[in-house]
Amino acid sequence: MKSVWTTDLLLLIVSGTALVLGLCLAWLGYPHLAHWVWLAGSLPALALLMRDTIRALMRREAGVDLLALLAIAGAVVLDEYLTGAVIAVMLTSGRALESFAQQRAGREMSALLARAPRSANRIENGTVRQVLLEAVVPDDRLLVRSGDTVPVDGRLTSSQAILDESSLTGESTPVERREGDLLRSGALNAGTPFEMRATANATDSTFAAIVRLVSAAQSSKAPASRLADRYALWFVPLSLGLAVLAWLASGDPLRALAVLVVATPCPLILAVPVAIVSGMSSCAKRGVLIKDGGALEQLAQAKVLFFDKTGTLTGGHARLTSIKTDAYPDSREVLRLAASLDQMSGHVIAASVVAAARERGLTLTVPTTVQEQGGSGVVGMLDGRHVAVGSYEFVSAIATGGEWAASFLETVAQEGGAAVFVALDGVVVGALHLADQIRLETPRALRLLRRAGIQRIAMLTGDHREVADAIGAAVGVDDVFAEQTPAGKQAAIVAGRSLGVTMMVGDGVNDAPALATADVGVAMGARGAAASSEAADVVLLVDRLDRLAEALQTARHTHLIAVESVAVGMGLSLIAMLFAAFGYLPPLYGAVLQEAIDVAVILNALRALRIKPLRVNRHALSVSQLQSLRSDHESLAVVLDHLTSLADRLATLSPYEAKEAVERLNVLLQERLLPHERSDDSDVYPLLAQLLGGDDPMAAMSRTHREIFDLGRRLQRMVKTMPPDGPKGQALGELQRLLYSLDAILRLHFAQEEEIYQNLA
Repeated sequence: MKSVWTTDLLLLIVSGTALVLGLCLAWLGYPHLAHWVWLAGSLPALALLMRDTIRALMRREAGVDLLALLAIAGAVVLDEYLTGAVIAVMLTSGRALESFAQQRAGREMSALLARAPRSANRIENGTVRQVLLEAVVPDDRLLVRSGDTVPVDGRLTSSQAILDESSLTGESTPVERREGDLLRSGALNAGTPFEMRATANATDSTFAAIVRLVSAAQSSKAPASRLADRYALWFVPLSLGLAVLAWLASGDPLRALAVLVVATPCPLILAVPVAIVSGMSSCAKRGVLIKDGGALEQLAQAKVLFFDKTGTLTGGHARLTSIKTDAYPDSREVLRLAASLDQMSGHVIAASVVAAARERGLTLTVPTTVQEQGGSGVVGMLDGRHVAVGSYEFVSAIATGGEWAASFLETVAQEGGAAVFVALDGVVVGALHLADQIRLETPRALRLLRRAGIQRIAMLTGDHREVADAIGAAVGVDDVFAEQTPAGKQAAIVAGRSLGVTMMVGDGVNDAPALATADVGVAMGARGAAASSEAADVVLLVDRLDRLAEALQTARHTHLIAVESVAVGMGLSLIAMLFAAFGYLPPLYGAVLQEAIDVAVILNALRALRIKPLRVNRHALSVSQLQSLRSDHESLAVVLDHLTSLADRLATLSPYEAKEAVERLNVLLQERLLPHERSDDSDVYPLLAQLLGGDDPMAAMSRTHREIFDLGRRLQRMVKTMPPDGPKGQALGELQRLLYSLDAILRLHFAQEEEIYQNLA
């Protein structure tokens, strides 16, 4: 890009100098010498056009430079040397302006390449040694100094790190990472030096894949070709025909030259690439890489959207959804036992169990005499007691109890996910349900996509029909295709083409065929498979679906600006051609007028750089405010877990045990949860209302608070009037219904608040 800009600038200097020098010579009384200078200034532009036209014809393309070539050649043949020089300046200035605009528009993509690390600081035998990036291998211990770029993917070993991930995500606010968190290459250390362990080499790291994608996007075919060539198919013959008619009707070849001068399709040649590259740059700034202009044009016309489920609509990793206990008094203890033992396992489900315990602030114990049966479970000693964690088949073979296991397994099968059973001293005491949960931003992202122009949304998944239908209904898709193989996904996309241009979003290796089949393939490249990123036309560098809605809106506006620029520019050129054909616009004045049109359409095309992201509101929470609100919810997870567990097992407890358990729950609600809700209503909701706008945007949420307070009061009354020996019969059933009601409304309320926070993030 830089060499093209340099060449175009040099040609502009040559032709511009020749024009000015020739004018000076003519004013001083040396017209013959001025003609030679103007001719010399025209020849480089003529040679450039000749080369480009021949190349276009060899590719069997329309050759939109043909009119400019004929205009300069005609001026030379007809001794209109000044006109030829003006056309040369017009052409070279337009090309230089185009190169500058593309360089300016593409600087976000170029900045990614410029920030690619070349070396890393490896810690060897207590000393720091700088090595080439290619020498880094997994498990190397690395030091990242302040201001350095994270060289490869790895895991943080220091207590914390402050990272600027704007080159990866488009978010300018630094983020904090804690010990054990995964780090992606390409992030900038915005804090103090930290240490990390490499988990990948340079070639397999996140930033290397992004650099390869950016390089491919920058070296791809000029994005103007598709749209420009379509217009050239009719504009070039029309211009030549009108020039010939003007010549034949008047007998004056200057009429034909004048028509060709104002017909020079600079708006066509310049406006389209400037607008499209500007749109691609705007998307890159927001963490969406569009590989070429053709992909952006197809994206602008997309009507039918297909989603793979896992990793796109859902988070792609298991999270704890519920804890089932029998007579064991504390569901949190069941989770602590499982997580303590699972610390010693490398299984992906074990990692999710440990993460759930740490999210809830549980203190884990280091087990001893641990034995693992790959893929089935783990046994070991915790504080002198024998613990087993794993599948039902594994745990039930060495422990008794768990009559509820069959119904629990049936629930897990219907809802999807994995069941992890826990046994203590030979007795099954509980089970964990872990499932891939719907992304927090998914429902909002789908609403934004519909708002941006998507008419139909379908979900493709290999899951069973029951699980797929439940998730499809939850997120609001139009069609659900369950139990699909990669070939089945391809067939569904081919069938969807009858409804319009199709778009497919996926993140796994098995999604690559579907991504290649769709008119526009979109890969979740932030953590997706390399195969899917390479097969896709669009790569989301940040793990957020709402960025796809922004990219779709940007593509539509960019396409509109490109077409608008071409239509206005060529419309003005057609009007000028008619004036020239009737002799009212001499070639010299036509060249000056065409230059003004060029500048106008390029400036209009640059509007694509200012397309604003698709937003529901114009204001946002600060990072600290968002973290504070979410940490409040995380701290209350223990209350919700306790409430759910007690509601499930209340009927299995003795009346006295039920009385003690309900009293403990009531204390948690009255001292922790209800004060939190009152604080939200008085302090947080007024702030959110200001950001959202409107008369009372939080009215419905405040109404939910009143329902929660009412249920809390009812529970407190039931606790106060409970018999000394505990609830029985009808009173026990009423109490259980109350707990289930409170559990349902609280979980829905928290989910609604989280969606509002995400909306304002």
